[in-house]
Amino acid sequence: MKSLVIYDSFYGNTEQIARSVASAIGSGAEICRATEISPSKLLTFDLVIFGSPTQGGRPTKPLQELIKNLPTLKGIKVASFDTRFSNPIVKIFGFAADRIAASLTQKGGQLLAPPTWFFVETEKGPLKEGKLERAAAWAKELIK
Repeated sequence: MKSLVIYDSFYGNTEQIARSVASAIGSGAEICRATEISPSKLLTFDLVIFGSPTQGGRPTKPLQELIKNLPTLKGIKVASFDTRFSNPIVKIFGFAADRIAASLTQKGGQLLAPPTWFFVETEKGPLKEGKLERAAAWAKELIK
């Protein structure tokens, strides 16, 4: 399965998760930042996984713009994840992975799994213990 992991990252935490996901998928997986790919290239993949830190309840602007400019995703399997800080105030605004998944399904993508998340210790990180291993396990479930 030709797979692509697209991410954006402010402090490196989301990038670490994206790299763990791509590595778990194996040699058929590519990885790139949201700002480094054209929307039309996404149509050449069977599976596209999107990841972003949660910022104000949303994915980052570059990831939002990429998704907004995507043509139809009909026939493409998709998944989403985010990194987030465990704070009661954050819950009020929502989370990036949920919004990404909703946008991808509106574009016709076939959501393989519910949106998932990975906690960071503080707003800037680091990732909480065991999250890279959990990301790898999640990725392996996606490609089964």
